[in-house]
Amino acid sequence: MSYQNAQVVKKANVYEGGKVTSRAVVTAEGESITLGIMQPGLYHFSTDAAEVMELQQGTCRVKLAGSREWSDYSAGQSFDVPGNTSFDIEVLTLLDYICHYQ
Repeated sequence: MSYQNAQVVKKANVYEGGKVTSRAVVTAEGESITLGIMQPGLYHFSTDAAEVMELQQGTCRVKLAGSREWSDYSAGQSFDVPGNTSFDIEVLTLLDYICHYQ
């Protein structure tokens, strides 16, 4: 996928002591996305807007708020996170992702 005429926020979002980083992008169509990398580890994130996490590289396990089950994901797959909620993610191998906000 290519993003023509997109605006990139220069300042990186850095979390977890630098183990998670991302850059915000606004596409020409007005879609807000982040392009990021997560190093192996266990993380907890909260979100205001609904998200679709599209995995470009790597493997992880995800547990959405209110769930007892972990789900496995790998490159080429995606998962949805409802708005105004949270999720746990265990990154098993370096994760390259695109997060689409809805």
